[in-house]
Amino acid sequence: MMDEHRRQLDVDGYTVLPQLVDAAWLQELRARVEALFEEEGENAGHEFKQEPHARRLANLVDKGEVFERVISHPVLLELVEHVLGPDYKLSSLNARSTNPFAPEPQPLHVDMGLLPDERGNTVCNSVWMLDDFTPDNGPTRVVPGSHLWRRLPKDEMTDLLAPHPNEVLITAPAGSVAVYNAHLWHGGTANRTNRHRRALHGFFVRRDQPQQQYQKAMLRPETQARLSPALRHLLALDDPLNDRLSQSQPGLSGFMK
Repeated sequence: MMDEHRRQLDVDGYTVLPQLVDAAWLQELRARVEALFEEEGENAGHEFKQEPHARRLANLVDKGEVFERVISHPVLLELVEHVLGPDYKLSSLNARSTNPFAPEPQPLHVDMGLLPDERGNTVCNSVWMLDDFTPDNGPTRVVPGSHLWRRLPKDEMTDLLAPHPNEVLITAPAGSVAVYNAHLWHGGTANRTNRHRRALHGFFVRRDQPQQQYQKAMLRPETQARLSPALRHLLALDDPLNDRLSQSQPGLSGFMK
């Protein structure tokens, strides 16, 4: 099956791992996310961005061991490495919960506005579905194959909110994980139901790119102290190059589902 997932990433730019998260872990993730929304209130997501019609959380590696299991899942990392090569790092781990009856989709975009360079791909993202993704509750839309075009949606479309003729919706049961080459044209859609649609977004970049959220500056000392050497490497906590890159480009942002 991993060969098929890798083939889908190469050809379509995305793949879905059905129900990768078991029931107990899924419940733990949901409970922690809802507790954080309650604790942080109107400040939720302030470390990265806030938006109308959605609840957000940011800097999740600092907010519970349960999230460390997300970013270090071996199946996820195998597919991230397939997209980015062996030299990659976590850029950010956030949550986005589309509000009931949220009217606006996100514009089609590529993450951090980046295109592949002479070394290849620079960004890879994952969507951890805490609720079922259905056609009506704001699933991610993607344009298959667009990661190969080396063009930005804004250069070709006059209305980035409009449906693309080739777009498809990523739908799957709760606990599933979508992994995609983040040069793929993609965006969130409107939630036409009366329930929140919750997801985590584990975003990775090649090691020669700045992190979207500079982990070394954001993680509390007590969090950093408990992390394993493998997680410290994944988060680039002891990487002088990452320090220089991230400090030279503060305030990075971008659309994240």
